[in-house]
Amino acid sequence: MSTAPRNTALWHPFADMFEVRQSQFCVTRADGVWVHDQEGRRYLDGTAGLWYANVGHGRTEIVEAAAAQMRTLDAYFVFNDFTNPAAEALADRLAQLAPMPDAKIFLTTGGGEAIDTAAKLARQYWAQRGQPQRTHILSRGNAYHGTNGMGTSIGGIEVNQAGFGQLVPDTSRVAFDDADSLREAIERLGADRVAAFFAEPVMGAGGLHPPRPGYLEAVAKICAEHDVLFVADSVICGFGRVGTWFGVERWGLQPDMITFAKGVTSGYLPLGGVVTSARVAEPFWEHPGRVFRHGATYSGHPTVAAAALANLDILEREKLLQRADELERPLHETLVQFADHPAVGEVRGGTGLLGAVELAPEVLDADPGAVGRAQRAIREHGVIVRPLAKALAVSPPLIITESEIGMIGEAMRAGLDAVAAG
Repeated sequence: MSTAPRNTALWHPFADMFEVRQSQFCVTRADGVWVHDQEGRRYLDGTAGLWYANVGHGRTEIVEAAAAQMRTLDAYFVFNDFTNPAAEALADRLAQLAPMPDAKIFLTTGGGEAIDTAAKLARQYWAQRGQPQRTHILSRGNAYHGTNGMGTSIGGIEVNQAGFGQLVPDTSRVAFDDADSLREAIERLGADRVAAFFAEPVMGAGGLHPPRPGYLEAVAKICAEHDVLFVADSVICGFGRVGTWFGVERWGLQPDMITFAKGVTSGYLPLGGVVTSARVAEPFWEHPGRVFRHGATYSGHPTVAAAALANLDILEREKLLQRADELERPLHETLVQFADHPAVGEVRGGTGLLGAVELAPEVLDADPGAVGRAQRAIREHGVIVRPLAKALAVSPPLIITESEIGMIGEAMRAGLDAVAAG
């Protein structure tokens, strides 16, 4: 393991800084599916960063597009009537790719801001429709919707809410895999109080759970029957991760809103946003004086928009959405081979280019730090995977080859063997 030569002043997210402050894993460069540490050793990036490097690292087309834009118009805002060509071009392109007709695009600087935007917009939509009491937002147990105020409040990972005091009110969770629990919650609360239901197509940080057959279609129907806005959180699932532009098309869904980030720029620059249906946009776009008083300083940032456009070009030109479809089965088969491993409790995946290996309950009971230990052991064998609460997640760049997927399997086996050996 590479160790940085200094006691860091950098406070790492989701980190035990007592442990991390003098023992960081320092990444110095990246290319393709590989990242390199400061000692010159390379590692297969089995997580595409934090689920985002869909086109891989070191794509000069994106770098050059951003540099060219900075030479012309580096940065400017899009508040009020201000705009810029790059932001307009990106919004038009995303609207054309969206599964909802006449979609509108609200740009942010990341997924957390996108979630807060969608949640506030859902509540404001009902206020504009003369139903201001519709403020309650439903989401799912195990859900992860970022760490901003609203995202923390509607998240379903309890440890991520602990210690922060009272969060945003009028939110509650339903079972993550049972559509009937959504119907029961809406009927219990009263549909006239519920603004929206948020759901990830494939649940990511909460353990990587693909939806049960028919689940997403069922919750979309329930929302429609009760006139509750359906918001798909596609921050992880978008831009090829599950084989389509926004993830939801795989199930034939047309949500009222879609949140996106990560793969829209493949992480080269921070960008997120919300795709809104014509229905949600209508009160604000078709009537004067109705202002959605919300926005980020860097919304519509021209340099970031230029990077996103170049990234979308790569995804289209190299047919990487289709590539994700082709590699879905090889990745799942690579992980499924560990289902009978003594350190493994469950393997999940088979929906998109992502999967997870959950450790056995007895392993976790004996060593609560087993997931981190396994992740480090796998890294020592040249592959980076993502440690979740109980599982090891894999979500490589869409440019990965089948032989490189095999390397993930070899390193995973070595790490699991190390955990099983104690």
